[in-house]
Amino acid sequence: MGFPHFGFVFIKRAFASMRILNVAEKNEAAKNIAAILSQGRATRREGFSKFNKIYEFPCQMNGQTYHFVMTSVSGHLLNYDFTQRFRSWQSCDPSVLFEAPVEKKCSPDFEPIKRTLQREARNCTKLIIWTDCDREGENIGMEIVSVCQEVKPSILVSRARFSEITPHAIHQAINTLTVMDENMSLAVDTRQELDLRIGAAFTRFQTLRLRRAFPRALAEQLISYGSCQFPTLGFVVERFREVENFVPEPFWKIVAHFDRQNTQTSFTWKRGRLFDRDCCSAYHQHLLENPFGQVIDVQQRPKSKWRPLPMDTVEMEKLAARKLHIGAKQTMQLAESLYTRGFISYPRTETNMFPAELDLVPLVQAQTEDSRWSAFAHNLLTNGLRPRAGKKSDKAHPPIHPLKCGSALQVSPEKC
Repeated sequence: MGFPHFGFVFIKRAFASMRILNVAEKNEAAKNIAAILSQGRATRREGFSKFNKIYEFPCQMNGQTYHFVMTSVSGHLLNYDFTQRFRSWQSCDPSVLFEAPVEKKCSPDFEPIKRTLQREARNCTKLIIWTDCDREGENIGMEIVSVCQEVKPSILVSRARFSEITPHAIHQAINTLTVMDENMSLAVDTRQELDLRIGAAFTRFQTLRLRRAFPRALAEQLISYGSCQFPTLGFVVERFREVENFVPEPFWKIVAHFDRQNTQTSFTWKRGRLFDRDCCSAYHQHLLENPFGQVIDVQQRPKSKWRPLPMDTVEMEKLAARKLHIGAKQTMQLAESLYTRGFISYPRTETNMFPAELDLVPLVQAQTEDSRWSAFAHNLLTNGLRPRAGKKSDKAHPPIHPLKCGSALQVSPEKC
């Protein structure tokens, strides 16, 4: 009678050893990745954070079935801060902050997420990181690893690399897992530490100094300093002063209009404009006295327009500002929402050239379903796809491009 009992225990332990924790950068990404890997059959349960759900499902990976637990963080889980001794403004001279010890801590807002990760990690033998595949994503992934290894140092760690949340990309990622790029993460750590040290030291220095100089006006004011904030503010002030100091000056110009037999055209003055009204009036009077002109030469030449380069992040933000009057922050919120829902590729990229191995035909075919540009998409397919190639590649992500038809897509601020 002992043999069946032994068999039951063996199977139970074998199943437990195949439990794998998966963590994405946002809940929407976790939800969509789980839906792809489970073919829509994942079950959902709550974690300690109401914004970060947990999805469970069996998953095939390299020919074997595993029990997947998928959850998420909400961006960076940990932040740099000085140790307790140096947090008070009266604790030391601001210059000491350049060498004072720092530590990475989880803020109270993200403690529920940390508790969820550690609870799930205790019951899993492996951890797969599904954060965005850029520097920030790599650093967030290392934060997740650190938090999980606090309670389970032996947990195995793998990295899923992908540039889009589509079935093909996600299945390829799960079957070609890699390792974390520690150097990429350390680059972010270095930047964060420098931002903290420089920002804190100069903020304390100039705030205390200016409060002493202007005690009434600045008694309760914080005069902040940031490595990016300060030069950006300088550009804003410089442009503001240019606008404020601009003195408008009237000018005059002459334009000749020709209108005969339904033919209309205008001839502009080679001189452009004059700031002397009397001089311009004299020319105008001369033309009125001699109202006939003679065409002495006609030149024609073909004019061509370059096809746009494949879109990188900066160009996307510039186009959104110019065409849609949307600021950079809102543009990225919308782009990230479209990315996590599988409509576009990863929106943070410096690449403006498509890799040779990327098959663009099915991507264009998907756009033929939208009546607004169906004819254009068919024309591209008929005449051949020849995208213009730029010179930039970050070696991580392709240019931003659509992945599926969005004819019925409705985007609202609440979705971002």
